[in-house]
Amino acid sequence: MLFSRTERGPSLLAVVIAGFLAAFLIIPVLKVIYVAFQDADTGALTLVNFFDFFASSLFRESFYNSLYVATASVVIASLFALPLAYFTTRFNFSGAVLIQTLGVVPLIMPPFVGAVAMKLLFGTNGSLNLLLDEYFGFTIPLMEGLNGVILVESIHYFPFILINLSAALNNIDRAMEESAQNLGSSGFRLFRRIVFPLAMPGYIAGAALVFIKVFDDLGTPLLLDVNKMLAPQAYLRISSIGISDPMGYVISVILIGFSLLALWASMLAVRGKDYATQQKGGGGLSKRDLRPWEKVGAYAVVLFILALVLSPHVGLLLLSFGTVWSFSVLPDGYTLAHYGQMFGSASGYIVNTLLYAGLAALFDVVLGTAIAYIVWRTGLKGRQWLDYAATAALAVPGVVLGIGYLRTFHGMNLPLSDQPLATWWFVIVIALTIRRLPYALRACVAAIQQVSVMLEEAAENLGATKGRTVWRIVVPLMSGGILAGFVTSFATASVELSATIMLVARESDAPLAFGIYEFMQSAAGRGPGAALGMIAVVIVALGTYVSHRVIERGKRERETDIIVAETA
Repeated sequence: MLFSRTERGPSLLAVVIAGFLAAFLIIPVLKVIYVAFQDADTGALTLVNFFDFFASSLFRESFYNSLYVATASVVIASLFALPLAYFTTRFNFSGAVLIQTLGVVPLIMPPFVGAVAMKLLFGTNGSLNLLLDEYFGFTIPLMEGLNGVILVESIHYFPFILINLSAALNNIDRAMEESAQNLGSSGFRLFRRIVFPLAMPGYIAGAALVFIKVFDDLGTPLLLDVNKMLAPQAYLRISSIGISDPMGYVISVILIGFSLLALWASMLAVRGKDYATQQKGGGGLSKRDLRPWEKVGAYAVVLFILALVLSPHVGLLLLSFGTVWSFSVLPDGYTLAHYGQMFGSASGYIVNTLLYAGLAALFDVVLGTAIAYIVWRTGLKGRQWLDYAATAALAVPGVVLGIGYLRTFHGMNLPLSDQPLATWWFVIVIALTIRRLPYALRACVAAIQQVSVMLEEAAENLGATKGRTVWRIVVPLMSGGILAGFVTSFATASVELSATIMLVARESDAPLAFGIYEFMQSAAGRGPGAALGMIAVVIVALGTYVSHRVIERGKRERETDIIVAETA
């Protein structure tokens, strides 16, 4: 027998999951890579497409622009995140929890949604520059060209650095800081030589995520009319010239390569260095009270950063209610007509989004639960590769996945139909499933790690079959993690643009993100587009809140169980 009776079910399930990942992740990505190295005339493998790419001034400029924007966004995002993280973890700071919470709020708005609102606030004729020009006689080119992309991306993605850096600062052994202070180190020197180096793993993890997200982003440059970047060029080449154009595939390979390079560099930066604490729990930095003048300065910096990073939400809200907002500090008037138009003519976008994101999230938690069980509860050879393959979707930009689907499925038709498979709405669901699977998988893995194997063994000793044990014991105990994974996948899939913009064949099949992008293309559509954007923000905000509550409830229940067990 190839498998024992107890391994037969998990083995069959592992084969099915591996086939799914191969068909909808590995093969499309490999197809993109293969076409990038393929001669369009002879079909032979060649590097000529890459030589042609770097021989073109347009593509070279796009490459350098993407690299510059991603790097600059990491720097600016660090300038936002460092003060917020340091002040709230180092000092007795009133409102620290509120500051940390507001600092994460930008993540609930996709960057492309707030891009137009920020242009109205900080553009050449935006609110800020109109006031500066009137009272001081000068303007600041905050939203001009690449500057606008950098500002929008930095504001949206800096919470990745804030979250990771705050966690790292809270885990530092305070004895390390106290030892340095006893040796005469203090102030900025203490931060530069001791505190920040010890928090480096958290900072690098956040910075790598910011770089990858910005380098691969498609929607923000498109909405700001900045086309000379890699992701927009890949989309424009495929959408205008067609799927036979090799440059779109070359750009896709470069996008994948730099995503992997950023992850590799982040691991290399902390390899061979010891950041471990000698104190259980780390203890966190020793907090001290601020002197009055220090408190004024700290609050001024914090309030300035929060005002800046929350401005897209304010701008989008004003735009959604504004009648006309052009060459003025605020809209000329306010109306509910945009929301009426949105619920009337654009309700299909919302319905499609609820359907697509709901199905994708359901598939994600089913796959995530199955993979987590196979990896952590079976002895199948090669089971870890399922985890690796599913997580690899993080390194695949949405535009690359969309191009891969178009290339892989363009010659296939639906059964009993002449409709190409690549134009079927369900392919959008599959793309969203693959894109959000890593989030659900991590939640499910965390949940199954907290389920004791002894509970399963006890059920089996009482006569329960393996399948019944999983269904009646394991899955209910994982329910908190499964629900958190579902909500996270649903909320983030609801505003996915990079992959869906490549796969929408008919407007009747378009989801919410595509509708926002379409509306924002014209001045007349910005109001309804902003109203749709507010719906997207509400969906993501509710999803984030529910996920947070589920996770916190699970923590409290586990702490209660530990206390009860220790008391008994």
